[in-house]
Amino acid sequence: MILIDAGPLVALFDPKDRLHHHCDSTFKAIQGPLITTVSVLTEAFHILGPGSVGAQRLRELLLSGGMDVWFMDSRAVRRSFELMERYADHPMDLADASLIVAAEVLQTRRIFTVDHNDFFTYRIQRGHLYESVEVIG
Repeated sequence: MILIDAGPLVALFDPKDRLHHHCDSTFKAIQGPLITTVSVLTEAFHILGPGSVGAQRLRELLLSGGMDVWFMDSRAVRRSFELMERYADHPMDLADASLIVAAEVLQTRRIFTVDHNDFFTYRIQRGHLYESVEVIG
């Protein structure tokens, strides 16, 4: 299972994005289920533009079952806010926090992102231990 951030989704569905080819080849090489969060989707749709061809293709990917969506409950929202405060010196937005919380809950370390600097800094809590993110892409 691999979680996917907004950056690769935007690059994948916007052929003018400078990382389009890189993200497209990475996306095609991924094996196993892809999961994202509502916060990530909100960010991706905002950047792509709601009426764009890229947004339409992203909707098609979701509706065809090519990617699942993980929904946060109130506990996950609280945990996201905790992470946003913890990483305040290295600003973490809700989309990034939601991916770290999803990684904690879904027991994965793998995140497809183009935001390497931030995700190399973040840690996934496993009980009393903290694990690094395995950045894909």
